[in-house]
Order: sequence, then structure tokens, then C-alpha cells
Amino acid sequence: MLSTLPWFSNRFPLYLAPMAGVSDKIFRQLCKEHGADILTTEFVSAEGIFRRNQRTREYLDFDEIERPIGVQLFGADPEHMAEAARQVIDWVAPDFIDLNFGCPVNKVVTKNGGSALLKDCPALASVAAAVVRAVAPMPVTAKIRIGWDADSINAPHVARILFDAGIAAITVHGRTRAQGYAGAADWDTIAEVAAAVSIPVIGNGDLASASDIAKRCHETRIAGAMIGRAAMSAPWVFSQTKHYFATGEIPDAPELSERWNLIVRHCQLAVRQRGAEEPAMRSMRARLMAYSRAMPDAKRLREKFSHVSALAEVETIAEENILCSENETSQKREIPVLVSS
Repeated sequence: MLSTLPWFSNRFPLYLAPMAGVSDKIFRQLCKEHGADILTTEFVSAEGIFRRNQRTREYLDFDEIERPIGVQLFGADPEHMAEAARQVIDWVAPDFIDLNFGCPVNKVVTKNGGSALLKDCPALASVAAAVVRAVAPMPVTAKIRIGWDADSINAPHVARILFDAGIAAITVHGRTRAQGYAGAADWDTIAEVAAAVSIPVIGNGDLASASDIAKRCHETRIAGAMIGRAAMSAPWVFSQTKHYFATGEIPDAPELSERWNLIVRHCQLAVRQRGAEEPAMRSMRARLMAYSRAMPDAKRLREKFSHVSALAEVETIAEENILCSENETSQKREIPVLVSS
């Protein structure tokens, strides 16, 4: 398998998916601590970079401990995409540039960006080739979906176009644009893409656990896995997967206290970064909802998290839940065992 990306040498790298409003610097670093190998920024508009929009530039911020890290760009104008990629390299010097040809969101698609380019392969090829030429020798990767809809699944064809354009690796999300995030990911098509090109293919979609990832690794020729929604509720999925690959055993999830410590720390970092507690905690509500999916009594937690506006509230919820769990464990230990005579 050909690759200019060193992290594919003799290992199966785990990527954190770029997710708008989720994979900011704080969350990326938490996932890195829990075993994520490769990080990518939230996707950013090439037009915003091209026009030197300050808010867009803020999305590019990362720390050295996050390397290797890529910046993901979306757009449909080859010249603007190429110039934006050059500016990104000048500003922050990432390890690679990633091109978003998979976003299903209307505000991106209506501008002919993201997955819209899956319907216009000549334009997709022009964008990819222009960026590859502009930033050489820095590697350029791409993320795609399996097609626009069920009647136009063309991921293997698109992958060959990207390979010919000089793309160094391809991530495939196993759904069409029409599916959004509904329905099951099509891993048969992902496997076809992996067999169609000689560059690394990273599989993405319905990877909820270490066993899911190991299963897809063994069934297909994917060279790596990208984890998105599962990491939002359980960032330790990366370390669990690595442990499973190394030992064949799936470790237990972290103790409840460890999970709550992670949640509280995430909130503390968000407040520190924002510099204002209430707006920071409001912005954390959706993130807390995601964490609740991996917690006991998730429904009750979601109700509480939907109203938090202070760090102390989350700290209190954490203390109550840890104490409740410890009491339940203690009571179970004290139940006498009845032996019939």
C-alpha cells in the first residue's frame, strides 16, 4: 500500500472525525489523551480563509501536542481552495490538508461544497488536483461519502479520481448524502473503495466500539478507522480499541468516577478558554448530552444537563452520581447470600 503518510507504517491508526461544533481544540486534546492517533480540525470554509476572515482563522488553532493534525477545508473553487490551503500552511503548518467532499449539510451543499461534488466528478478532480499542486510536498487527503443517494453510489470511481489527482489517503463515510446520519453504514462499498486504490482508505460509520472497529478491520482492507459520534460519548473508545488489538480482550469502561472527572475537566477547560462561565456552560450543554449516553440513568442526566449554566452545577451532579453509585455498590456487597440446607 502506497502512502506518504508515516502513521500508516506498520500500524492501524485511529482518527478522530472532524465534527463541526464538536472537535474543537479541547475535545481533540482529550481524545488524544485517550489514544486518538490522528486529529483533524473542524471543517473550515476555504472562502473564509481566502478572504482572511478572522473567525474562520480561529478554527485553525491547535497546539503542538495535537500532532499529527490536519486542517479540513471545504469549497468548490479550485483556485480559492488552492490559495486557502497555501495560507493555512503559512499560518499554522499542519501535518496535512484534508478536503471535505462528504458534508451533507444544506448550507455547504447549496454552495456546491462537501458532498455536492460527488455529483460533479470533473469539478471534484479539479479541486483535488489544484490543492495537491499548490501545497506539494505536503500530503493532501480527502473525505467522501459513498455517493449522493442510493441511485448514484460512486465511491470507488471517486476514489480512483482522487488517487489520480495525487490524494494521499481517503476516508469513506459509509452513507450517502441523502441518508445524512440515518440508516446503516454500507461497509461493502467501503470495502470496494479499499480494494479499488493503492493508497490508504480509512473507514468511517457505525464504529461504536472496539469490537466494531476490529470487525471492520478484519473484514475489509481499510488501513485505519475514523471515529466520530462514539467518541462524543466515550472518548476512551480509542484506548479500548488499542487494548483490544494488542490483547484480544476488551477492557471495561473507565470507573464512573473517572468518567465524571473527564466531564468536569472538559467543562473547566471550556470555561477557561471562553473566559466567561455562563456562555461557556450553555455551549457545553450539547456536549454534556452526548456524554450522558455512556452514563447510568442517562435520561435523568439529559434533563439536568439541558439546564446547566454554571460549572458548580455540573460538579454537584457529578458528586451526587458518584456517591449514589458507591452506595449502590456497597449495598450489593452487604446483601447476605442465602444457602438452602
